[in-house]
Amino acid sequence: MTVYIDPPDWPGHGRMWSHLVSDTSFEELHAFAASIGCPPKAFERDHYDVPEQRYADAVAAGAVEIGSKELVRRLTAAGLRRPKGRPA
Repeated sequence: MTVYIDPPDWPGHGRMWSHLVSDTSFEELHAFAASIGCPPKAFERDHYDVPEQRYADAVAAGAVEIGSKELVRRLTAAGLRRPKGRPA
């Protein structure tokens, strides 16, 4: 039961973003995201978009820092990956 976050390397809307995922369930992910103040609208298919200003908050709350490729690998291995174009 772990929540992971990648570095804030993804540009968008004038800032940099991280991705927050679970390797267990979306329920775990939603609960963790709510606990650090992520709004529901930040959820996209299989992850939450977290602005770089909130990265340290997520890590302090227990999110494990990993690289983007490893994040996708773990999400896929857990059966929770929902790429664009595939039904949720």
